[in-house]
Amino acid sequence: MSRYLIVIEETETGFSSYSPDLDGCIATGATRKEVEQRMKEAIQFHLEGLKEEHLPIPEPHSSSTYLEVSA
Repeated sequence: MSRYLIVIEETETGFSSYSPDLDGCIATGATRKEVEQRMKEAIQFHLEGLKEEHLPIPEPHSSSTYLEVSA
């Protein structure tokens, strides 16, 4: 089992998400919970497609942190 970083952004109509480790893998949802579930499904679908095409599965390599700065 792998753990992929996802970025969730609030939009005017809900939420969107993507994974920096999986090009083109995105999801949207009305709530944060919904976009997380849809992103999980999108990642699973994306990885299944790569396997079917006999393409390499990208290893998770992204990380995140917050930095404090004066504004």
